[in-house]
Amino acid sequence: MGMSQAYGVRDNDEESIATIHWALDLGVTLLDTANVYANGVNEELVGRAIAGRRDEVVLATKFGIVWTDGAMGARGDAEYVKKSCDESLRRLGVDHIDLYYQHRVDPDTPIEETWGALASLVEAGKIRYAGISEASAATIRAAHAVHPVTALQSEWSLWTRGIEGEILDTCRELGIGVVPFSPLGRGFLTGAVKSMADLPEDDMRRGLPRFAEGNFERNMAIVDALRKLAEEKGVTAGQLALAWVQAQGEDVVPIPGTKRRKYLEENVAAASLELTADDLAAIAAAAPADAIAGERYPERLARAAGK
Repeated sequence: MGMSQAYGVRDNDEESIATIHWALDLGVTLLDTANVYANGVNEELVGRAIAGRRDEVVLATKFGIVWTDGAMGARGDAEYVKKSCDESLRRLGVDHIDLYYQHRVDPDTPIEETWGALASLVEAGKIRYAGISEASAATIRAAHAVHPVTALQSEWSLWTRGIEGEILDTCRELGIGVVPFSPLGRGFLTGAVKSMADLPEDDMRRGLPRFAEGNFERNMAIVDALRKLAEEKGVTAGQLALAWVQAQGEDVVPIPGTKRRKYLEENVAAASLELTADDLAAIAAAAPADAIAGERYPERLARAAGK
């Protein structure tokens, strides 16, 4: 997403493609995009990047987020699901999508209709597996009763712990993989953002409560504590935070995003960082779940989350 929108000025596409190619060279196999990222531009970018290398990639994309008057909503009717899939296939330049997510749950469409449409896409060979994003335990169960849910993609990191408990337990009961997005707290846990001045004027994070004055300073204290632990292990705070997510289970596959090859290499290296029980306890003490200041989203973005 960050290559095409949300985190400042859109980068040079050739640099973004080079970063994706380097990821594949380093052994990264899962690439994740969505139809809503820059109105399809990101899917086109990913399609260009994987041309000639399709067999190296587990390709994931999404449908379901719609914007109305600046507020985020959701759509999940069968006609829209099938049309969105065809459009994504065209933009990506592929004949099938490996993992197709319902990006947000439409409160006005029965989940049975949405997942019936996804089942028909599997039957047609247009997608291989279906996933869901930011869904409640009850919704996950209802979807899974129609067609197997392969993966849940939800925000999960040291500063976003909402899926722990009922949602995570439901996924593990049903054999559903967990794909945490923003495992680095939208970059905050890396320590790279030391003040709001470090963010471009058009960066979406300027509108997020956790980056607001007062909350920012309280949350930075947690990053400082993580940095001290990371220095003891000879790694970065971001690597430690990412390794913590990875250590939550073999069914957990975090998807950190980056626009730069340097940070890509750091993220890949974090996958081989082993944390002991003592390490995990120290990290938990440095970043307790109830210490994070501010909500995840402002109201206009929160309405469609967690249905």
